[in-house]
Amino acid sequence: MNSILRTIFILLLAHSVSMGSPGRDVHTIAQSVDNRYNHIRTLQAEFTEVYSGAGMERTESGTLWLKKTGKMRWEYRSPKEKLFVSDGKTAWFYLPGDRQVRKAPVSKLDDLRSPLRLLLGKTRLEKELQGLSLASDVAPLTPGNIMLRGIPKGMADRASQVLLEITPESQIARIIIEEVDGSVTEYRFDQQRENVEASDQQFRFSPPPGVELVEDDFGQ
Repeated sequence: MNSILRTIFILLLAHSVSMGSPGRDVHTIAQSVDNRYNHIRTLQAEFTEVYSGAGMERTESGTLWLKKTGKMRWEYRSPKEKLFVSDGKTAWFYLPGDRQVRKAPVSKLDDLRSPLRLLLGKTRLEKELQGLSLASDVAPLTPGNIMLRGIPKGMADRASQVLLEITPESQIARIIIEEVDGSVTEYRFDQQRENVEASDQQFRFSPPPGVELVEDDFGQ
């Protein structure tokens, strides 16, 4: 009987240790991601953006550039061309087919792409995503990757949770943003290239002649 009790005790102890380890694992994973992106000056990646909500679905793709600090350039190519660019102070959203450009101060930007501007140099996953934890109930697109979930800081009125897919190399391969209205926006990143040449001019925008300018916050 004593032998059986010892065996049960050991099994329970092992179970309690395994239940307690995810918190430490999440902390380690988050720190590894922070360390990787905080040491990058520029980042280039191919992206796919998938949106579903309000009875509609759309998939777009293109190339993304990020540069310290707070600079972004999203060049959409498919299914149609458009441009989202920010120099860290002002953001522009240009639709060539509509002959329209929308402009907003970054400080007032209500756009789901906006938090990514802080990815280089200021990454603090555990600070930006409250309650960061393993999302073992969500399958990664690539086997071997890890899924994390958290509640985005400062976006509680917009997003209910964010899911991150992390590679073994501590790269963010996918971001899923679930909004309070039930819509979902997913960003997938491929062919990530670090510290590529990217001039500040790439992150500035001058509206072409004849284009309508609209002051906006880009809220969808």
